[in-house]
Amino acid sequence: MDIYKLNFLKFFLLQLNGFLIGLSKTGIPGIGILAIPLTAIILPAKPSTGLILPMLIIGDIFAVVYYRRKAVWKYVIRLLPFATSGIIIGYFLMGKINDIQLSKFIGIIILTILLLNWYWNKKEIKVPEKFYFAIFIGLFAGITTMMANAAGPILIIYLLSMKLPKTEFVGTGAWYFFILNWFKVPFSVNLGLINIYSLKLNFLLIPGITVGALLGIFFLKKISQKIFNNLVQILTVIAALKLIF
Repeated sequence: MDIYKLNFLKFFLLQLNGFLIGLSKTGIPGIGILAIPLTAIILPAKPSTGLILPMLIIGDIFAVVYYRRKAVWKYVIRLLPFATSGIIIGYFLMGKINDIQLSKFIGIIILTILLLNWYWNKKEIKVPEKFYFAIFIGLFAGITTMMANAAGPILIIYLLSMKLPKTEFVGTGAWYFFILNWFKVPFSVNLGLINIYSLKLNFLLIPGITVGALLGIFFLKKISQKIFNNLVQILTVIAALKLIF
């Protein structure tokens, strides 16, 4: 298909996006969200969604292999039923909400939850442990990951609320998204977002993802917990503002 025939500059930018995705999966959660609008500039919005999903899965594989023993499974299991329900809801909503409306909505919700999380921590309120918080985060993350592959900042807020050490933070997120991204594949194939042409391009983008994932592992070893928490929050705010504006 013509939309997957790229010049050198566009191909280079997609490799850079793969690098950002790999880096986010193993070292700097949140930075991968920047690849979503960049890919949507190179390809139409819906084909870009189909191209990104296998890239995310490749990054997930690196992450779960390296951090396979670091996941805190109670947080993964708590979210999965609601997240998978959200994916099904998002599947039926595809085509009913345009990309601009969805992006702005996601960005506003992310900023709102970040502010609430800051308020809860300041007042020492244990709202994140409440069951309804997991329901809301799970459903909303499922809908946004199906429609825009943009659930990363939402899960970041949830894991920050749980106050996980950095390796458990990355390991828990890795398994969560590994399971959900594979769950999304049949829906994306059915919608025509993933096809033989997009998969051929995905194969060519593996080097960028690989380099990013390996550097992410190195980066996480070197960064302190405080800097890690501050960095992922800053990147999440940037991503949310990018989605809104």
